[in-house]
Order: sequence, then C-alpha cells, then structure tokens
Amino acid sequence: MASELVVGIDVSKAEVAVAVHPSGEAWRSATTAEALEALAHRLTLLRPVLIVLEATGGYELPVAAACAAVGLPLAIVNPRQVRAFAQALGRTAKTDAIDATVLALFGARVHPPARAVPDQATQALAALVTRRRQLLGMLGAEQRRLPQAPTAAVRRDVQAHIRWLERRLRDVDTDLARAIHASPVWRVQDDLLQTVPSVGPTTARTLLATLPELGRLDRRAIAALVGVAPFNRDSGQWRGHRTIWGGRASVRASLYMATLVATRHNPVLRACYQRLRATGKAPKVALVAVMRKLLTILNAMLRHQQPWNPTPA
Repeated sequence: MASELVVGIDVSKAEVAVAVHPSGEAWRSATTAEALEALAHRLTLLRPVLIVLEATGGYELPVAAACAAVGLPLAIVNPRQVRAFAQALGRTAKTDAIDATVLALFGARVHPPARAVPDQATQALAALVTRRRQLLGMLGAEQRRLPQAPTAAVRRDVQAHIRWLERRLRDVDTDLARAIHASPVWRVQDDLLQTVPSVGPTTARTLLATLPELGRLDRRAIAALVGVAPFNRDSGQWRGHRTIWGGRASVRASLYMATLVATRHNPVLRACYQRLRATGKAPKVALVAVMRKLLTILNAMLRHQQPWNPTPA
C-alpha cells in the first residue's frame, strides 16, 4: 500500500479534517449533506485503497454513509488504537489536522479491514436499542432514589417520573418489535436466536442491532470483536492471567445477562459452566468462557440458518 493512497478523516460535529497519505494533501469540509456529498465525490476521484475514520459516538456515521454510498472502502477504527499508534510514533500534539494525518498513516501501516457500513434500518434499530438502555438506566436511578426521598412532594415526583419512564420503555419495546417484524430477514434471525434457552427478545434485538457481523465471521474473529476472547500477558518465563478487554460493551453486557440465565436454565451451557468450576476455574472466568461458547453457538446458528440444537451431531 506504500504507493497507494490512504485517506484519514477526523470527524467533529461541525466539520471534518481530511488527510491523504502519502501525497500529503489535506483539506477541511463541513458536515452538511451537500458538503459530504461533495467530499465523497472528491474522494472517488482520488481512488483511495482505504478511508479510515474513528468511532466518535455517532458523528462518523453521516460521513461513513456518504462514502459507502459511492462504494469507497471504509474502516471505522477504535480511537484507543489510533492514539496508541500516535504515541508510538512520538506524536503527542493533537489537533484535527494532525489526527487526520495519523489516521491516514495508521491505515497505511496497520491495514485495518474495510467493512460495510450498517444500513439505515440497522442504524435505526441500534438507536432504539440504545434508547432502551438509556431509559433502563434512568429508571433504575429513580427507583434507587425513591426510598430516600426526603419529602412527600419529592416522593410523588419521583413516582410520577418512574411511571412515565415505564410507559416510555413499553413504547420503545413496541417500536423494537415492529421494526423486527417489518423485516423478513430480521424476523427469521430473531426467531432463530430466541430458540436458545436464556436468549430473550432484549438479547436477540441487541445482537441484531449492534452486532450485524454475527454469522458472517469465524468464531475467533467474532469473539475478539465482542471482547470475550482472552489475551495473553506473558513475558519471558512469567505467565500472567489471561484477560479480556475492548470490544462492544453493549453486546457483552447483554450476553452476560443471557449467560447468567443460561448457567441455571440451559442444560448444555449449565453443564459447561459446572465442568469449568469443577476444574478449579474462578466463577467469573468460567462465566466468560460460557459467554464465549454462547456467542460461538449463536454465530454458527445464524451462519447455517439453523435453530438451537441441544444435542449437535
């Protein structure tokens, strides 16, 4: 890729900074729809082998969508990886232009894989799943405040807010169900996922919305993507504890709850957990191993389009 162009785009709310490696060309663009369309057209003329953006909590999605619409190869990467790369290069200064240059260099040196951008329907489903998680967080906070309300007036206000949050939660659940049933593909996948004992509607919808790669990657890649693959920590003769880190926290949290239920009510996964505990594994270590096994099972089910089978051949 040394002689081919790699583009780095640093995204903010109002504008983006663009840098091209190795030519050194750089410019800025607004984030309006017209400006992003013009940006995508200009990038197609350059014919880059890769465009690299950081995941910035949603600001990157319009830029990614504009690039994907004209068929440009795109990689959305973890900001922590890019920052570590910049520190390794000794680049401690941080501006939008510098960040764009580092992103382009990161793409040229590291070669992150280009992946398809989730379509608008998947993004909308993910937004509903995120909103549901936010409502649950607010509801839990208000429920914890209620017993310690200092006055009757405050208690009434908290109770009214709890009732409102519960109604909104039911409304979001209804919207999620409608979105799933409006898509024949999602409806089939949702039904398949829920054939697994311990996987309910919330877990299934979280996976469909925030892990569209499920069923398309091998078991090692999907485990690393979610963040349930253990990483070595060895040096010389010293052998450290294997730990998990990174990945998609929302997916991992949903899988964790499903795995807790599975260790009690899913015969296959309960036996796996008990076997690990019997060999001396700590409870959380065993639980993470069962999470990884559950994810592997779900990945294989969607890949082969087959429901849960407690006695595989």
